[in-house]
Amino acid sequence: MGAPKPLRFHWSVPGSAGDKGIRGATARVDTSALPDIGSHVTFARSAEAAGMDSVLVPIGFYRADPVTMAAVMGTETSTVKYMLASRSGLISPTYFVQQVNTLSVLTNGRVSINSVAGHTPEEMRFFGDLLPHDERYRRTEEFWAVCHVLWDAQVLGREPVNFDGTYYRIRDAQVSVPFRSDERTRPEIYLGGNSSEAQRVAIAQADCHLRFADAPDRLAPSVAETQRGGIESGLVLSVIVRPTRQEAHQAARDLIAAAGEQARDVQRKFRARTDAVGYASAHAMAEREGGENGEDGWITPHLWVGAVPYLGPTAISLVGSPEDIADGLFEFRRAGLSQFVFQGRPDLETMIAFGRDVLPIVRAREAQEAREAQEARHTRIAARASAAREENQA
Repeated sequence: MGAPKPLRFHWSVPGSAGDKGIRGATARVDTSALPDIGSHVTFARSAEAAGMDSVLVPIGFYRADPVTMAAVMGTETSTVKYMLASRSGLISPTYFVQQVNTLSVLTNGRVSINSVAGHTPEEMRFFGDLLPHDERYRRTEEFWAVCHVLWDAQVLGREPVNFDGTYYRIRDAQVSVPFRSDERTRPEIYLGGNSSEAQRVAIAQADCHLRFADAPDRLAPSVAETQRGGIESGLVLSVIVRPTRQEAHQAARDLIAAAGEQARDVQRKFRARTDAVGYASAHAMAEREGGENGEDGWITPHLWVGAVPYLGPTAISLVGSPEDIADGLFEFRRAGLSQFVFQGRPDLETMIAFGRDVLPIVRAREAQEAREAQEARHTRIAARASAAREENQA
């Protein structure tokens, strides 16, 4: 077998108004959804310069609309992609395909989708979505089935489209705007969730299953199942990188101190409201691993859950020097994971440091692996040829 495909890295756009506070440390209802266009464009350009594959544009009542934000940022950049967060209960699949296709024309195909089912029944009710957790995923599966039919119909010239399902009934649907890309006939779909239902729907409808991080050996069985389903696996997690391991560990402790007890209270309240499996399992892991202060919560030498009680599951972090972060990434790679959606602590500075200090190490190791795989392949070919010659001579 050859070397694995190169790892792909994405970065989540900070929250409202440039995210001047600590991400996740305050109640979302207390933050402003007013878009800070200058900060977001600067962030997107920095992601492009740092070598990120895409930036994730999140969704929620406490944020600006992701499609509009991606359209603005997309016209100000040239190579970085935009991973739009979407929820199936907010829009019809036909209109969503029209939106995504329009954005593909504006950005020359630089668009992908992060499909999420929603994390609290309370917020979903804001939008008129009253379905429970598992049923939201069943509707999401049907939503993407309709989208795939519409994209396929454009390629094959089989419009109009009809669809009869439990949640969607489409009659004579057509999307006049094509999906425009030099590489694909539809966007890549990243489906998020830690539940078995999320994994099932990802295998059926998506290109990559995203989940919160855990120890690589504990993730490996689930990742193997996803790979058998023919799609990739990825993680959502944070990065705390500093020039030395000691400085990174101190930054992790400082992060908890800055968040304080108010942040823990925010997380307690949110945990009581959410029905997302990933949130419950991440907090349970943090409690089990002793992640109640900056010294505890290490589940590998590089992976830390100590900030979860203060900042939530996305604060599961790779912590250390650039070499440490690369070591942690390759541990995940050996478990079969290939894509990573990061948050930074802080975001912009961490993303720049990752692109400057970590990414070159990762790419150099990947190149070395590729050379070793090629050499091993040549060795196997030569051995088979030698064995064949000996057999013929005999």
